[in-house]
Amino acid sequence: MGFHAVSLQLPYGAPHKNYKAAYGHNRNSSSVLPVLITGLCFFEKLSGEKRGARIRMRSKWLSYYLAIIAVAASLAVSGCKTEKVRADAEAPPPSKVISGVDVSDFAVEHPERYPFVTATQYQAPSQLFVTGTVIPDIARNVPVISLASGRIVDIRARLGDSVKKGQLLLRVRSDDISGGFDAYRKAISDELLARKQLDRAKVLYEHGAIAQGDLEVAQDTEDDAKTTLDTATEHLHLLGSDPNDPKGIVDIFAPVSGVITDQQVTNGAAVQAYSTPNPFTISDLTSVWIVCDVYESDMANVRVGQPADIKLNAYPDKVLKGKISNIGSILDPNIRTAKVRIELANPGEMMRPGMYGTATLFGNEKRTYTAVPASAIVHLHDRDWVYIPAQDKFKRIQVVSGEQLPNNMQEILSGLQPGQQVVTNAINLQNVIDNE
Repeated sequence: MGFHAVSLQLPYGAPHKNYKAAYGHNRNSSSVLPVLITGLCFFEKLSGEKRGARIRMRSKWLSYYLAIIAVAASLAVSGCKTEKVRADAEAPPPSKVISGVDVSDFAVEHPERYPFVTATQYQAPSQLFVTGTVIPDIARNVPVISLASGRIVDIRARLGDSVKKGQLLLRVRSDDISGGFDAYRKAISDELLARKQLDRAKVLYEHGAIAQGDLEVAQDTEDDAKTTLDTATEHLHLLGSDPNDPKGIVDIFAPVSGVITDQQVTNGAAVQAYSTPNPFTISDLTSVWIVCDVYESDMANVRVGQPADIKLNAYPDKVLKGKISNIGSILDPNIRTAKVRIELANPGEMMRPGMYGTATLFGNEKRTYTAVPASAIVHLHDRDWVYIPAQDKFKRIQVVSGEQLPNNMQEILSGLQPGQQVVTNAINLQNVIDNE
């Protein structure tokens, strides 16, 4: 009987010369089994045939297959070793952890060149820092009202412009002018007729032709006609029209000096007399408000008349003085804050509505703070730092700076206690550390 190969079919009469392509260079030892089974099955097939002429061939092929098995086993072992060597070569070196090192400690040469100074104690009123927004003083907002209804034909000012009192803002073509001139002309005719009748009545009364009562009626008619004429004339003046030069255009002027903070009209738009929205709103920005949000827990430290220092984000180096003029009676239910209004002068109108700033509210109680020379503080990464001695090194610690004090001293709100020593020339020390 004969058997068939179950894994690898070799060509009859010759060994497989491309066994590396068939199994690969890095096959493991398990790949040898199919080759062994194939060889055994092949020789079992030869057992049923004549042995005389093929006995030498079987010995020859047996030696071939034994050689193939040996070569495959050696390649599998060498492939495993090669992969292990490559994996070890590509692995990153083991990390080394150095314990007990503080990155805020610095050692420099000649530390005696950097003298120390002792932080002193400084007393100042308690401070509360709140944020706020610049808004115009409502009492200084003046609406520009159109005295006539009509269509805008010309606009001479825009939102944000600074205007002077009496400056022309816009022109309106209105039919109210026609009605005003109609009443004015009728008043002139009525007054002229009444005056003639009065003159005639006086002549008749002198000759005894009429009674005194008739003269008084003529006088009263003349007075009424003159009053009506004066009213019609004043109405034309209010509309900005000259009675001697009738036009259909009404000019609207600025009632006060200031900045236009609101504009509700454009060219060609219609306006109504004495109605909202007003064409313009002019604000006097020589005095403004800072409206701040104060949390409910800080309300006990806020009072009307309390002084406040204002620093705007746009001008961080300038400190403006103001006072609290009003504390809101209603708290915001969502963020639990009350509106606190600070009034202050606006020199040069440097503060513009909508600007953000920080207000420092000073209380009656005095608190103790730390003071160091201003040169002991170095500003890095938007934070303030000082250097303190640490054995033979310098340790950098973060602090929160406050107000600038007299004699080049700087207030420290937190991070440093009175009595601690700091390096006086922190900037020089920082430059040396950066260069090393």
